[in-house]
Amino acid sequence: MRIPNSDTEHDSLILDSWDRCRSFGLEHDSQPGLQQLGSSECKVLREEHNSLVHTTGQEVLPFYENILSNSKCMILLTDCRGQVLNGWGDQRFVGQRQKAFFQQGTSWLEKTHGTNAIGTAIASGQAVQVQRDEHFLKANRFMIGSAAPIFDVNRDLLGVLDVSSDAYLPQAHTLGMVKLMSQSVENRLIINTFGAEHFLLTFNTNLDNLDSQWSGLLVFNEEGTIISANRRAELLLGYDLALVSISQLFDCPLRELKNQPELQPLQLRTPGQHHMYGVVKRPIERVIQAVDFRQHKADGNSTPPGSPSGDNRTAPTAGNGVIGLDQIGYGDARVDRCVRQAERIIEKDIPILIHGETGVGKEVFVKALHQHSSRSRFALVAVNCAAIPGELVESELFGYEKGAFTGASNKGAIGLIRKAHKGTLFLDEIGEMPLQAQARLLRVLQERKVTPLGSTESYPVDIKLVSATNRCLRSQVQEGLFRQDLYYRVTGLNIELPPLRERTDRRNLFQQVHLMHRDPSQSAPLSEELLNLFDQHPWPGNIRQLISVLQIALAMADEDAIEPWHLPDDFFQDIEQQRNALPEPTGSAPVNTLTTRTLPEKEAAPWPASTAAAPAQDATSTDETLAAYSLHEGNISRTAKALGISRNTLYKRLRDLGLRQS
Repeated sequence: MRIPNSDTEHDSLILDSWDRCRSFGLEHDSQPGLQQLGSSECKVLREEHNSLVHTTGQEVLPFYENILSNSKCMILLTDCRGQVLNGWGDQRFVGQRQKAFFQQGTSWLEKTHGTNAIGTAIASGQAVQVQRDEHFLKANRFMIGSAAPIFDVNRDLLGVLDVSSDAYLPQAHTLGMVKLMSQSVENRLIINTFGAEHFLLTFNTNLDNLDSQWSGLLVFNEEGTIISANRRAELLLGYDLALVSISQLFDCPLRELKNQPELQPLQLRTPGQHHMYGVVKRPIERVIQAVDFRQHKADGNSTPPGSPSGDNRTAPTAGNGVIGLDQIGYGDARVDRCVRQAERIIEKDIPILIHGETGVGKEVFVKALHQHSSRSRFALVAVNCAAIPGELVESELFGYEKGAFTGASNKGAIGLIRKAHKGTLFLDEIGEMPLQAQARLLRVLQERKVTPLGSTESYPVDIKLVSATNRCLRSQVQEGLFRQDLYYRVTGLNIELPPLRERTDRRNLFQQVHLMHRDPSQSAPLSEELLNLFDQHPWPGNIRQLISVLQIALAMADEDAIEPWHLPDDFFQDIEQQRNALPEPTGSAPVNTLTTRTLPEKEAAPWPASTAAAPAQDATSTDETLAAYSLHEGNISRTAKALGISRNTLYKRLRDLGLRQS
């Protein structure tokens, strides 16, 4: 019998399962075997898996009420042996003869039920969707099942989460939801097990994706050893994380990670030079101690100066405010040209595509542009195409009618495109959009109408389309990853925001970002010494990294002016790395070895002119120096004593690191 699915990987999964069923002696006409535990055994089973049942039912499923609100689907949670632990939803689609198979203690392994979502997920260790005719036993072909395995904190199979129904409906969205739910359960189990005593690091490739269940999650102890990790972490890092040190994964000192302000984003870099973004959650005991210390220090004020009070993750903006278009640039010709071009196009029916590295402020630019336009009275809907799991993109963008798929809300969903009607639709990371969703988006842009999933009715939409990418879409077109016809629909005006390291107005920008993020009590401006240091930095994370560096420095400085030792260690490592990567200067003319341009004398960097004049410290001595200098708050005598070196040697090291000019 032909498997009714065109996905080769999926076909192989089902065919392998059918082969196993035959080896069990099953035939298509065989009846499912009812293997069910007694009431006392069921009680023991539930007690054994109490944490899994509680986490799933009380901490995860309430956030997916769209699934529960569907009257014709049922959610089953099983253990690793396929035995039902609990069920939620409605059994009305289940016939009287089948109801016993959905009770607690019943097994759904392949050897008794043939190919089915739960049993096949256990056998393969993968998420799977089994359509009606893909069930090996004809008796089970009344339903469609979508199941995903759940792994415990040791990465052993713990159970399976399944959504089943009898609906003749598209099911891709349902499989995506089940994957998301199982990942949510795994994450909660990790947090509940380790959060009280260990550090938690959540990270992803994009800052806007950090609150997604698809983020990587690492648990590490005081020594930096990885205690546990979710599956996504290993996928993002391409690394077996069993008992490795976190210093092997990221170029970020352990001390900085442990002292990172609670849930304040920071930039991370892997040894392969891939950039990540993360937030650290400290052990509960340390959080309590830190709060008590700050309260005592502030004499009753529980909010420490410089602590983040709003979402500052995407732009040089105060709190959640939107900066004006005239505040995007401070004199850089390329930025000014981008602003002028966008101003002329914003009221015309021409799409805008913004290119730029991660962190240059693409979303900030779009917000300012929207606020400047006549559409500002209506919504700006920002969609990060990389943050939505592939199976969910279409339903999120285009909406769906009630009952459009298993797990669809009884009220349906309007979709993000229709929410942007008369306003602006911003598709960030558009190069990450799945090809199937690209085809539907193309039709929307051509017809200016949206047809929700499961509907025959189309709704007119009036949107200003702005897209952004840090990839080369033209190359993706050539590789077959992006539709050529859609490419020409989204590329009307192409503008490129320059990286921070290339902006000629960056010194003004440094001061403005500092002003926008400092506490009112921190009135001192950035010193010339700090501006020189900032001017020499390569800023691989651009404005987003600048904000993070300043937030850390402001928190370290408390009410004092920021000094170099308040800056995070990886700030200096970035400078040192760039310095070592550039060729050694020749001739007698003074050359700045930290940047590709020659600085005027008044902007001369506080670094030696060549590596011959001042050999670079090795990584170990650099880290030790920075750690001691920071620990002793810049006190030369105490730092030199702690390092066991003379004051002159320490001064020399600090000059090499750009921390002293004389």
